[in-house]
Amino acid sequence: MVRWDGLAVDQLRRTESVFALSNGHIGMRGTLDEGEPRGLPGTYLNGFYEEHALPYGESGYGYPEAGETVVNVTDGKVIRLLVEDEPLDMRYGRAHAHQRELDFRTGTLRRCTEWESPTGRRVTVRTERLVSLTQRAVAAIHYEVVPTEDLQLVVQSDLLANEPVENEGDDPRVAAALNEPLVADFAHAEDYRAVLAHHARNSGLRMAAAMDHELHVDDGVRTEIRAEGDLARFTAAVDVPAGGRLRLVKYLGYGWSAQRSVPALRAQVEAALAGARQTGWEGLLAEQRRFLDDFWEAADIELHGDDELQQALRFALFHIMQAAVRGESRAIPGKGLTGPGYDGHAFWDTEMFVLPVLAYTVPEAARDALRWRHSTLGKARERARVLGQGGAAFPWRSISGAECSAYWPASTAAFHVNGDVAHAVAQYVNATGDRAFERECGAEILVETARLWTSLGHHDQHGGFRIDGVTGPDEYSAVVDNNVYTNLIAQKNLRGAADACERCPDVVERLEVTPEEVRGWRKAADGMRIPFDELLDVHQQSDGFTSHAEWDFEGTDPDEYPLLLNRPYFDLYRKQVVKQADLVLAMHVRGDAFTAGQKARNFAYYESRTVRDSSLSAATQAVLAAEVGASRLAYDYLAEAAFTDLHDLHRNVHNGLHMASLAGAWIALVAGFGGMRDHDGELSFAPRLPPGLTGMAFRMEWRGTRLAVEVEEGSVTYRIVAGGALRAHHHGEPIVVEPGTSVTMSTPDAPEPPELRQPPHRAPARRSPSVREPFTAVPGEPGTETAPVQRDRG
Repeated sequence: MVRWDGLAVDQLRRTESVFALSNGHIGMRGTLDEGEPRGLPGTYLNGFYEEHALPYGESGYGYPEAGETVVNVTDGKVIRLLVEDEPLDMRYGRAHAHQRELDFRTGTLRRCTEWESPTGRRVTVRTERLVSLTQRAVAAIHYEVVPTEDLQLVVQSDLLANEPVENEGDDPRVAAALNEPLVADFAHAEDYRAVLAHHARNSGLRMAAAMDHELHVDDGVRTEIRAEGDLARFTAAVDVPAGGRLRLVKYLGYGWSAQRSVPALRAQVEAALAGARQTGWEGLLAEQRRFLDDFWEAADIELHGDDELQQALRFALFHIMQAAVRGESRAIPGKGLTGPGYDGHAFWDTEMFVLPVLAYTVPEAARDALRWRHSTLGKARERARVLGQGGAAFPWRSISGAECSAYWPASTAAFHVNGDVAHAVAQYVNATGDRAFERECGAEILVETARLWTSLGHHDQHGGFRIDGVTGPDEYSAVVDNNVYTNLIAQKNLRGAADACERCPDVVERLEVTPEEVRGWRKAADGMRIPFDELLDVHQQSDGFTSHAEWDFEGTDPDEYPLLLNRPYFDLYRKQVVKQADLVLAMHVRGDAFTAGQKARNFAYYESRTVRDSSLSAATQAVLAAEVGASRLAYDYLAEAAFTDLHDLHRNVHNGLHMASLAGAWIALVAGFGGMRDHDGELSFAPRLPPGLTGMAFRMEWRGTRLAVEVEEGSVTYRIVAGGALRAHHHGEPIVVEPGTSVTMSTPDAPEPPELRQPPHRAPARRSPSVREPFTAVPGEPGTETAPVQRDRG
């Protein structure tokens, strides 16, 4: 678990992100139960958005016309308490104790507060909140008050729409300002239940929220309920004797649709409430625990010798799981459902960072996220047509599948997103053997993205295949020719589409793929241009990159980072300064295209030019640092990825957590120090123990088999947790792991690393945050009980 003791009002926005609960459909920021004090209130429904115009100083053909922004929907978290008519407010009176904890084993956010009112009345409030991981439309709150003397207590439980939300500045990573985006359609209240329905003013999407209550008191109670417009409120007044208690269980149901009517949505959320009431609070807790027991069996990571990093990795896994597990054919936004950062958009981060984690831990969630991409193919085909290309062009940032970026050099030109989606399709199918998905969705994605590459690129007079005028992962180098990452991911895409057509003749017939087209894909892949600087003996990130002027790192003040907010893009584009891993990312995901010597030389060259102004970078640099033998540096980058949010390293956690960085922490450990690779469906490992650890272990799933990899100094043990035998490679040697019989192998020494340096002031962030940390990581093994304190774009 992660725990926060005391109250720091200036840290509320940040802690609300860290304590967010989600299931991929509903997201709730970790605001206080009373609703105030608050930082940035937020309740989100995945895929529910509002439209707004995209402003242009000068318009141009093919520019997206409308933006999409996630909406803070009806808030059902609010439960206010009045103690003898004085509202419990953490800013007044005195809090003798206040503690909140997010428990990764129970999937709940708990709070215990001992509060004394300004007139000296004392109560203990214990609450527990969950967003169900099993009942998709359901959230619930258990609220308990124990007074130290005879007191009259009043609780007010709300559904509140159109909460005022403050927006800040011109940072492109911050959500667009929305003023009262929800229009009231329906309100009803009866007994202990209420329903509110709204639609988004411009997008027209409709949503409904409902609440119901169970009230347990020792004596008589007076209740009332009302609903109108943007507010529904259930009120209960009760006289509670000293030592007695007031206990309230609040059930919430949420739903939205672009097509269903308001009566249908009302029926949906009322049915969700009925199911939740039937299960009951204890039943919801039990379902949550069973789900998480199974998740941790498949996904847990153990570190021996670094408890803080241990829990940061579990924190990362927990939030990645939350972001996706019940998304069910919706996108996984860059911030998950923990905040409004990046307007709630999904990026290529999902396919290249988040889905690799899910494919090997919760494969059904990876499949559903890819089904969302498939559902947007119509819009992707239309976007390609507008751009004068064949096939499908997936958006750089979007909620619905339509391109939402107004800055085309970093968005429209970032065609690599299409190869990223294709890569994720191939990775998921290889990891699961899910040929049904390949036939239904995957092969079509591969075909349409392959068609884009042959339309976008061309064969030059030297016999090579070029892809010009694109932007790779490094957004400080835009509209370049032959970006190595783009070309290598396209090469894999082209070959994968050709292979899929051989396996799926029905798809070939439906999409009218000809033998000539398939031969064209293979020819383009075989001739793919990969720029290389013979003088420097390194790959060029793109044509001519190594000939650009060097960036003046010595003359760059540390406060000028991130450069995108302090230096003109014009200057960034023409210098050797790298925002985030680009060629280095290519050496990870297409490591089969480089020799060991090339990886070492390339890594050293680009390490000295990469400033990591993106939270996506540290994890990939950790993977390559580990592979070339720079174990200490790799460990520091692993820690940076893992603590990006807990230590707020990019100073923007208040807008939500960084899903790709959280996922990157898993990748840094499993692919970095575990050496896990899956090139062309062949699973391999090259584990070595990080410095400072006495042991480590990780778990993953491969084609229905759950595997544990346990690393000690000089050796590694492979063990089947569940499922059948598994074939893999250990440092290049074939192994077969059978159920009930572990395989122990020795680990060779790491290679001698090249000489490495980072730009001035851009060394990896070690454990030295510059602000006071309110969080405590609490050790413990998921699946075992420990005594609870109290049961209550960068």
